[in-house]
Amino acid sequence: MKKAGLIICLLLLIGCKSKTVSRDTEDLKIKKVSGTEVDANQQRKAYDLGKRVLETCNTSKFKPFNETEVTKSVMENTTEERLTKTCQRFRQYYGSFIDLKLDGVYKTKNEIIYRYHALYTKKVANKELRVFVNEDNLISSIKSMDWDEKFDAKLADQ
Repeated sequence: MKKAGLIICLLLLIGCKSKTVSRDTEDLKIKKVSGTEVDANQQRKAYDLGKRVLETCNTSKFKPFNETEVTKSVMENTTEERLTKTCQRFRQYYGSFIDLKLDGVYKTKNEIIYRYHALYTKKVANKELRVFVNEDNLISSIKSMDWDEKFDAKLADQ
């Protein structure tokens, strides 16, 4: 009887063994791209649109994006109301926005990430802006976060 119970327990353990999931790791790989590999027009577009968003904090006027610049989700999420709320907080803590300084360009399987150091008038300001460009040459995401000297690839797709 004890042997039968032991055999049943072993069979249950073997049957409950977790499955290994095969995943294409190419989707997760992020590599830094040199300046010569970057399309200058695309880089200018990423800079201009990122700067347009942050300059809204200085001017309180936002020129809405269009479908030739950004994806539909970015267009829907980047509203004047949302920017105003964010800008109030940014101006209070960081001062006026000055400019963006390109820190690096990173490539995934489907996107190019432009990483900018956002410069503000207050010395305590240490912010970063990431502009994601998809394979259709549209901005697919714009993210602001605290600056870290080291690029954290885990934060790239969050």
